[in-house]
Amino acid sequence: MRNLILIFVLALAPYVCRAYVAQYEKSDSVKVMKLLDEARRQPKDVNMVVYFARKLLGLPYVGHTLEVNKTERLVVNLRQLDCTTYVENVTALALCMKQKRYSFKAFCDNLLLIRYRGGGEPHYVSRLHYFTDWINDNTAKGVCREVQAPNPPFTAVQTINVYYMSAYPSKYKMLKDNPGYVTEIAETEKALNRRSYRYIPKTKTADTPVLRQTVKDGDIIALTTTLKGLDIQHVGFAVWHEDGLHLLNASSLRHKVVEEPMTLHAYLQKQRTMTGVRVVRLNLRL
Repeated sequence: MRNLILIFVLALAPYVCRAYVAQYEKSDSVKVMKLLDEARRQPKDVNMVVYFARKLLGLPYVGHTLEVNKTERLVVNLRQLDCTTYVENVTALALCMKQKRYSFKAFCDNLLLIRYRGGGEPHYVSRLHYFTDWINDNTAKGVCREVQAPNPPFTAVQTINVYYMSAYPSKYKMLKDNPGYVTEIAETEKALNRRSYRYIPKTKTADTPVLRQTVKDGDIIALTTTLKGLDIQHVGFAVWHEDGLHLLNASSLRHKVVEEPMTLHAYLQKQRTMTGVRVVRLNLRL
């Protein structure tokens, strides 16, 4: 009997070690279950990233939805989204489909996995605040990989120089309340800096055969920036139309989740501080 109990405890160990309390409303769990149930009935060739990204169209853009607690918790909010939480929620749903795990717990586990360094328990300093950090950590976890070839269209190089959070802690409620976190955030920034990544400059985002071969529906599009201290200004998903590449995104300009009516090329020409796109592909094949 003692051996059976020990085996049972060891089997549960991964869950015990990764114990966390998610914060959500009933409508969030109901929505997740409905989305997963509907997705299970779709044809096998449906692109699940684009499918879920479009299912969230129209939801309001609201910033700082994760900054609602004095102590970091896993926040689940499918009622209001910013550009990063939009990408994270869609990714978590798509991972559930890959794993054939159709429960709210599976969704929360995946959200925890992709939002925090190493998929560990929620803590503000281990949240992947800079999107370069998000890409690198989720690549290490096998969630995604960054596409940086061929050249062209990947003709430009971004060298990371991030410092915004540690330089302006007063702009972040958790850093204001916990000044000791600033040093740890600065260490994260230091580890990212001077790394280089290839990207597609916005002049090369017009509709061409090589771009269509390079960027796939459902790829994460990370928009590089000239804003000092930052690496990525905005994120969304790639989707091809007849006239070219478009962006599915939680838009602060349009105040909701939209499928941009203009092409990504036209969109970027209107954004003075955006320089181009990095491309991230989710690993969703079994």
